[in-house]
This record gives sequence, C-alpha cells and structure tokens, in this order.
Amino acid sequence: MRLSRRTRLAGVALLAAVGLTLTACGGGGSDDDTASTDAVITVDGSEPQNPLVPSMTNETGGGNVIDMIFAGLVTYEADGSSTLEVAESIESDDNKTWTVTLKDWSFSDGTPVTASSFVDAWNQGALSTNAHLNSYFYYPIQGFEEVQAENPKVDTMSGLEVVDDKTFTITLNQPESDFPARLGYSAFYPLPEAAFEDLQAYGENPVGNGPYMMDGEGAWQHDVQIALVPNEDYDGARQAQNAGLTFKFYTNLDAAYVDVQSGNLDVLKTVPDAYLTTFQDDNQVQPFSEPGSVFQSFTFAASMPGFGDDEEGHLRREAISMAIDRAEITEKIFADTRTPAVDFSSPLMPGFTEEIEGNEVVEFNPDEAKKLWAEADAIKPYNGTFQLAYNGDGGHEAWVEAVTNQISNNLGIKAEGKAYPTFDELRTDVTDRTIDIAFRTGWQPDYPSIFNYLAPLYGTGAGSNDGDYSNAEFDDLMSQASAAESDEEREQIYADAQAILMEDLPAIPLWYSNIAAVAADGVNDVEFNWQNLPEYQLLTK
Repeated sequence: MRLSRRTRLAGVALLAAVGLTLTACGGGGSDDDTASTDAVITVDGSEPQNPLVPSMTNETGGGNVIDMIFAGLVTYEADGSSTLEVAESIESDDNKTWTVTLKDWSFSDGTPVTASSFVDAWNQGALSTNAHLNSYFYYPIQGFEEVQAENPKVDTMSGLEVVDDKTFTITLNQPESDFPARLGYSAFYPLPEAAFEDLQAYGENPVGNGPYMMDGEGAWQHDVQIALVPNEDYDGARQAQNAGLTFKFYTNLDAAYVDVQSGNLDVLKTVPDAYLTTFQDDNQVQPFSEPGSVFQSFTFAASMPGFGDDEEGHLRREAISMAIDRAEITEKIFADTRTPAVDFSSPLMPGFTEEIEGNEVVEFNPDEAKKLWAEADAIKPYNGTFQLAYNGDGGHEAWVEAVTNQISNNLGIKAEGKAYPTFDELRTDVTDRTIDIAFRTGWQPDYPSIFNYLAPLYGTGAGSNDGDYSNAEFDDLMSQASAAESDEEREQIYADAQAILMEDLPAIPLWYSNIAAVAADGVNDVEFNWQNLPEYQLLTK
C-alpha cells in the first residue's frame, strides 16, 4: 500500500502496535477439512434503525451490513492496521491538503466509482438539513461549519474538490496527520449517482461497491433478516470466501444460542448471560473468548430531571457511578467476560492508560456515594424513580437489574430498569430525544483510535452524542489531538480530555466487553477482529 511517507500516519497501524490479533481461545474452526466456499453463512444481527445509507447509519444492526456491501478508500485488517482499498494513494505535503487517487473500481451494478461518488456522498452526509446521523465525522473538512448551519447558504463543503474522475482533494481546517486513518469508517463510503434520486428508497436495497451485495429484491425482510451474496466484481482485500451472508434478526439471544447448538445459526457474536458460565465447556458449540474493544456505559438524557449540567446534576452523576460495584457484576453476571472500566475507551487502544485524573469516580465507594447524593438533595430533594432504559432483545436485563438494585440499595432510592422490546425502538426514542431517563449505551469503535471513543460521543453536536453533552474545553482538546505531531503528545491530550469527562460524567463507564462468542459445529475460519466482530468474509463451513 502507498499512503506516502510524507503523511506521517501516527495512527494507521494502530492496533498493530500492541501486537494483538483477536483469534480464538478454545475455538478457531472445526476439524472438518471439507469446508465449502459454496455455503451461505448465517450470523446474528438486529433490525437496522434506518435505511442502509452509510451516512445515515450509526448503530451496529445496519452498520455491520453496510460494512459488507461497501468499500472505502481505506479498509482495516483484523488487527486494526490499515490498507488501501479503493484508493490508489492518499498523499499530503502538509497534513492539511490531501490528494486522493482512486483505483479502477465499480459499484455492483457496473457503474464506475469516481471521485464524485465520494465527494457527493460526503456532502450529502454533511448537510445539516439532511440530518444524517454521521454528519459529525466530516467536521475536519473545510466548509463543514457552513453546511452545518441551521439554514445553510451552501450545500457543499469548500474543502472537497473533484480534479478528475480518478482524483479529488480534501482540504482540512488544520493539519491532521492521522486523518487518513479515519477514512475506512462507513461515513466516508461512496454512493452511486442513482442513490441521490431517493435515498430512502435506495437504502431499502442499496447498490454498493464492497465484497457483498444485496441478494436481489426482498433481500431485506424487515424484522427477519438481510441476505447478501458475493459481489463478483469486487477486487479488494476482503474477498468473500463463502457463498453469502444472512444476518438473522433475534429479539432473544437465548434463542439465538439454541440455534447455534442445533446448527440453525452459524455464528453468534455475543453469548447471552444465561450461557456465560457454561459456553466454553459446551460440546455443542465452538467457543471463543478473547480480550475485546467494546466499551459499555449508560448515558443521561439531556432532559432528565435532577441530572442536568449544574452542581446538583454533577453530584448525582458521581453518586450513581460510585454506587455501582462493577467488579461484582462483571464476575457474577458476566462470569468475568467483562472487565470493569477505568476510562472511556478500551485497553486495546494504543495510548490507553489507567492514569486518568479523577477516575476514582468509577470506583465502588458506597459511603462517598451516599454523601454526594445527600449533598445533591440539600440543593433540591429527589423524589422520583431512577430508571435505566435498555433493549430487551440484547441480553441486558440481568445486568440492568443488578445495577439498579445496587443503586437502590446503596443510595436508598427507588431504581429500576425500563425494557424496550427492540434495539430499534430504543434508538428511535434516543435519536428523537423523546427519552427523559438514563439509557444503555455502548461503543464498537469505527476505527482503531481513542479519538473515536471520545469525539463522536462527547463532542458538541456529534452524531453519536446522545446526551447532548457540550464542553468547550473538551472540544478544544479534541482539535489539539487531531493536530498533534507525535503519539506521545496525542495520548496526553486524550488523557486530559478524559479527565474532563470524569468530572462531568456525560455517561457512566461500566465495563469493556470481551469477545464471548460461539460458532456451530462445522463452521471454519472463525476469526474475530479489533471491533469484536467476526471477519464475516472469511467464514466457511
């Protein structure tokens, strides 16, 4: 690959720095030597919240499918290192203006992927009036603020310029040496010209340029499954080794596990609570257990009474955090397949440190929690019920019950969970801001960097900033991190930014999710990547 030595990409080979490839422990494929590339692989999934348009999708139900049917300028290897995909080169003399040259590439309908395919898609995603959930990711590009205005006078970013069909330039607001490392994320995927005629309709049966494509009309059976077949014209690094992928939607992970045992589901990426203590000894499945990169938390709705951005709210947030015994829950509920969180990122990220100023707030301290709650009550008494919303189709009931019981017992208040039937229904209320209680949140990284755990979730106006948190000092540190010229400088800035989060607690860090997954007997080539996901294209049986 050629990113040019001038780019000084201090984050492209990010996870390679820790020398970790997430492969199986106690699993890794069947002993059967008759694995077939003619087999369709079934994997678990969930109903996407939105049409399958990259810039409109920021949740895993749709995101995992989109990553299979689209290809970006850059793609990520299983260990998190980068390789060029659609880009022939990404070069810069100053880390501010980048020139992108494309390979010969086509969408699955045969139309060419051009510079305009990228530029038009990014402009569409950035425009405020389109209200796309991933618009935040374009913020480094010159002209983003103009198209993000409430009533924009322009509809394209000035920092994007098409030179010819194979070349375009990206001019940033400031030099950012690690910018190309982000370009493998789905917000930066291209769209065919036909998509812009009706994005909603296009998103029901999208035409992409990745290793798979939709399996014809009706490929998306809502609330049931999405069926993909290999894109024979794909010529990139993620060649499909199977005859297709079917994402089957489950509202009950226990049922999914039973389907793996019986051979009716090939891979389940998340073992439900009921099987965590037994799955590694279950001779009906292939078990996988490895360190993972997913961060779990819960977030306070901006309109939640008593938990606002004031002294009372800060005291209550600290009290709630200190009332939770994370070690007990990760041991008893998750059988040590989770690790208590000490920051807002993941131990697998380069630059991770436990030395975050103020992170004693995530330590279990019931006496201090009661004291802080009483101080908040002295400002204004709290007479309500603390509620924590979660999706009932994701295996969250047990830990939510444990967390709310601890809060209730340690603070002397009433606390309880509130179940939404599906992830889609929960996310709709969160996205529409019609929720006014705390709610479960988690983050599967889009690209391997601590920056990705921070800026998209807590930056002012960021698309995944579900609690509408805003702190100018934090925002400034994110800008400084992007412009940092060394890993050491960047990592210190991340630590400083997390110290602000520990003080403000826009979300309560809970734990890091290990890979705890199973595959059916006879499934081969099961490898998990830096996102805690199977390398879907490699699966055979």
